[in-house]
Order: sequence, then C-alpha cells, then structure tokens
Amino acid sequence: MGARGLVIRDDLEAAALRRFAQTEPDRRAGLRALAIAQALEGASRAEAARVVGRERQALRDAVVRYNAEGLAGLRDRPRPPRREKLDETQQETLRTWVLQGPDPERDGLSSYRLLDIAAHIEQRWGVSYTLSALARRLHRMGLSWQKARPAHPKGSVEARELYKKPRRRAGRGRRGPPRQAAPGLV
Repeated sequence: MGARGLVIRDDLEAAALRRFAQTEPDRRAGLRALAIAQALEGASRAEAARVVGRERQALRDAVVRYNAEGLAGLRDRPRPPRREKLDETQQETLRTWVLQGPDPERDGLSSYRLLDIAAHIEQRWGVSYTLSALARRLHRMGLSWQKARPAHPKGSVEARELYKKPRRRAGRGRRGPPRQAAPGLV
C-alpha cells in the first residue's frame, strides 16, 4: 500500500488473493484479484493494472468493490436482459403473419424468406434486424426455417404415392434379417 491513492483492505494477504485467482472459474474476477494482489505487494497501481491487461481506472473500480464486498465484489454483477425490439403484440402479429404465409397470386411468393420477413418488419414497425438475429428471434418464437417439401397444387396424390420409397420394417437393417448361429457353436 502506497501513501497515495485508495487504501486496500488487508484482511486477506496477496497469496490468498492469488489462490483465489487460480481457483476462481470467473476469469475476470481472477484477473481483478491478481491485480489487487500485485498492488498489495507494493507494485504501483498502473503496473498492477498493466500486468493483467487493465487500466488504472478498472483497478480502482475493482478495489472499491473489493473493499465494500470482499471477494464477492470481484465477480461480475448480473446484467438485465436486453429489451426486445418487438413487443409481445407485435411478435404475435408477426407470428400469425408468418404462419399464414404468402398468397402466390397477390404476393408473387410461394414462401417467405428471411429477407422478406425482415423487409416486412422494417416496413410495418420501423425495426431492422440482421438475418441471423431475425432467425434467432423466429426460433425463440417457436418458428422454424424448415418447410415441407413443395408439392404442385395440381399434382395427383396417387401419383406421388407411386414414387415414394417403401418403408422398411422395424428390425431389418440394410443387410436383411439377422443371421442365426450355426447349430453346434456356443
């Protein structure tokens, strides 16, 4: 501890802080503990922060929390979840719109792509999504990008059944029924 700066509580020695840093699963808390241990051993605050790749202000914040809360203060605090871009009613409206699907006569589409859905959201609510974020949003809403194999609207159901592969019976692999052991072998 130097004469200047913030005083660090000394109920734990630097060696105890280093042991905590080695066993702590939260890497950021471990690095904070190492920096405080460096400062306790006499390193300047700037040097102690630089050793763990932080700035002096980050070390000061860690020391303030360590002084107030002990080792628990070195761990990251839980953050509130991010606010959704669409509220519940907008999500439900989007869900019904997607499930309803496009009208080929009116929309000129047989199914929606992520680009189409993103454009619809942008036009209707003024909210933009990246394609990957929109895919995750739709997945959380219980929607999947997978769709059934397309069938021609004027196609014959009987003709489709003719070309389907026959299903295999349970218990039979590719090689046929299981072989029986030879009668004299045990």
